[in-house]
Formats: sequence, C-alpha cells, structure tokens
Amino acid sequence: MILSKKLHVAVLMGGWANERPVSLMSGEGVAKALEARGHKVTRIDMDRQVAARIAEAKPDIVFNALHGVPGEDGTVQGMLDLMGVPYTHSGLATSVIAIDKELTKQALVPRGIPMPGGRIVKSEDLYASDPLPRPYVLKPVNEGSSVGVAIVTDESNYGNPIGRHAKGPWQEFPELLAEPYIRGRELTTAVVGGKALGVTELIVESGFYDFENKYTDGRTRHVCPAEIPQEIADACKKFALEAHRILGCKGTSRTDFRWDDEQGIDGLFVLETNTQPGMTPLSLVPEQAKHVGMSYEDLVETIIADALGIEGGDDGAQGQA
Repeated sequence: MILSKKLHVAVLMGGWANERPVSLMSGEGVAKALEARGHKVTRIDMDRQVAARIAEAKPDIVFNALHGVPGEDGTVQGMLDLMGVPYTHSGLATSVIAIDKELTKQALVPRGIPMPGGRIVKSEDLYASDPLPRPYVLKPVNEGSSVGVAIVTDESNYGNPIGRHAKGPWQEFPELLAEPYIRGRELTTAVVGGKALGVTELIVESGFYDFENKYTDGRTRHVCPAEIPQEIADACKKFALEAHRILGCKGTSRTDFRWDDEQGIDGLFVLETNTQPGMTPLSLVPEQAKHVGMSYEDLVETIIADALGIEGGDDGAQGQA
C-alpha cells in the first residue's frame, strides 16, 4: 500500500480537447483504481463550471487525468493554484513549457538533450514552398498524442508544394513546427516518482505512430523492454530523467524518442516530454510500471503521494534513479 490514509480524490477528465476520449478512459481507470483501494472518488467531466464543481466537492486532491488543452497547458494548473487545491502531475510553469514543443527545445537543448532541428512556419507559407528539404515532419506546436502530425515526402499525396486543399494539419493550425524527418525506431521512457522505469519500442503495423494508431487496439505493438543495445536503453533513461528534472515535472512524465539505428548513439533524439501521459489500457506508463513490479493501483497512488509530498510514495518503482 502506497497511501495509508484514505482520501477524497476528484478525478478530472474529459474536457474538449482532441484527446477527450482518451482522457475519459484514463480518468475512469484512475477512478476505479482509487475506489479499489478504498478512497472516495468524485468524477468530474471538465466543463466551463469546473471550478465551482471542484469547490462544491471539496476534495483532498485533484487527480488531473486531462490530456491536451486546457488540462495540460497550465490553464487548469493555474486555476487549481488559485483555489488552493492540491493536484497531481506538473505545475503551471512546467505545463506551459512542456506542451509547447519550441519552448521545450529552448529549455532542453542547451542542457545537452539531443532534439531535432527545425523551425516554426506559417501554414499559409506551406502552399508556396517547403520549409525544409523533404522528407520532413509538420506538427502543431502545442498539441499532444501525435495529434495533427504529417510526414511530407516526395511520394506523399500532399502535392509539391503542399496543396491548399490537401488534408493535413495546415488546414487546422495557423502555425506548425517543421522538423527534419528522422528515420528509424520509435522509443519511449516513463519517469515515475523520480525514477526512469524502462524503454518501450512502438512498432506500428502501417503508417506511423499517430493518434489513431496510438489508441486503436491492434494497430501498434509494444515491445517492453525494447530490444535495443544497452547503450541506447541507458541513454533513453538518462535523457528522460534529465528532461523530467530540467522541465520540473512532477508525479510522472513520458519522453518520446526517435532512434536511427544506423547512426548508433548519434541517431537518438528526444521528440517531446509529455507531462500528462495516458492511463488507459493501451497506455505506456502503466505498461512500464507493471514491468518493474508496480501495479496500476500502486502507480495511481504513487502519483498522488508525490503530489502531496508523502515520504515513500515512490516505493513501488524499481527503475533507474
């Protein structure tokens, strides 16, 4: 048992971001785990009256199971700070930085974390010319869960230059981050309670690791632990833990990588650090926690213990310190 005291936990989930369905699954999983441990749970589906609903519930702590804006970008964190209500996961400043891919680079790259180059481009400019040599990647600056990611190649049907009517993130977002495409393998590492748990490789059956492949059962195979050289596994855990600490993450985070296995250690790049990783049956943090001997219930309680500053709250994690 991680928490000896029974708490009243408001599980905040849903909202109106693209990741709403994932958040609802995460939140329900967390709520059931807490109830199984004897805690009182109030489920709150995020709406515009959320502050009043939290105030009415009077919880001991809010478990933030939201994904995307406004639950992951500092908005909800600032509201809870003003209300004086403790909450799980990262605080306001960390959330603002980590959800913004360009701000994340500005924080991590000078500290020795390898990340792809690239620049912010106006979507309107894409219809005139490519911002980078093909192949390259376009992604929203502040969305999670691989929402709105496009890989632009010579063979893609987007046109050359990209056609105004071609379906893609340029139709939804006024600005995008353009990065060089890194061939190779998709890796990810979770940090829980101040420890890097392990490395998972994500092998997609077709296409790339986008939102649909992430959350559709059978579309992506998880290899945990990843079948990679020890040097690469150690580097993933080191960079994930450093990113967690540099950004000031709390509770849990998950750092995603691309690794060009033809380049060895020089081919390993951090793509982003997610401060509100999923807690669904297909999610990677619970999977890595299970691999190191931490049950789903222990994982949930560890995140709460970290938020409350309870000593020994990370006893269930056996990963790298």
